[in-house]
Amino acid sequence: MTATVIDGRMVARGVREETARRAAALTTAPVLATVLVGDDPASGVYVANKRRSAAAAGIGDVHRHLPGTASEAEVAAVLDELAADDRVTGILLQLPLPGHLDPARLVERIPPEKDVDGLTTRSQGLLARGEPGLRPCTPAGVIALLDAAGIGLAGRRAVVVGRSTLVGRPMAQLLLGRDATVTIAHSRTRDLPALTRSADVLVAAAGVPGIITGAHVAPGATVVDVGIHRTSDGLVGDVDRAGVAPVAGAITPVPGGVGPMTIAMLLANTVAAAQTREAAR
Repeated sequence: MTATVIDGRMVARGVREETARRAAALTTAPVLATVLVGDDPASGVYVANKRRSAAAAGIGDVHRHLPGTASEAEVAAVLDELAADDRVTGILLQLPLPGHLDPARLVERIPPEKDVDGLTTRSQGLLARGEPGLRPCTPAGVIALLDAAGIGLAGRRAVVVGRSTLVGRPMAQLLLGRDATVTIAHSRTRDLPALTRSADVLVAAAGVPGIITGAHVAPGATVVDVGIHRTSDGLVGDVDRAGVAPVAGAITPVPGGVGPMTIAMLLANTVAAAQTREAAR
């Protein structure tokens, strides 16, 4: 058996096309504001890709680039300005930030209705309560991939390896919201392979290259690889694909799996925020 590959690029293309149609139907075009602090090359590339994708979907662009020496008060002032700008429907603060800045405090400056990354305490609280709100992009992208692949979640056993506030915890909440039975594993989980082999759906989001091997996977399980790591052999994920593909029923590749979905869901969130604002007027 060789696992079916879930093509994230194809699914993301469909999400972006639908997002563009929704954006075009709005009376006022949605606008995404991106805030980049410092000159980290990877962050610069990520922000450029997000801005380019937003433009292609008919989403307006506001960009603020601050020097790496910017104080927390200066970054906060920019976020407050964007929060008060009625043109802006979504705000994204690119992480990670320079070490002298507190990302948690700064993210909280973003109003929940403009929190297109779904990272504020209010947004995460709405998710935990199962109430409507903007969801974190990567976990939302995983759900969209599973839906596109026709993988039902109700009644299934799901294991999420990783407990970060960015991916692991919201991923578990979204799976619970789809009536899966969910377990979160982490660095102190005993006998990880025994636990992960119980999963019908296994989401690897530990941030450790190749942590999930064939020994961790039940035959026929769906394996979603959220990790991405640059190595001398190229980009790899948290899943040892060569060892897992002969065992799993379906698997997401790295690259080309979850990655493209993150930006696609960011655009979808930006348009959703604009639709909510327009409906309230």
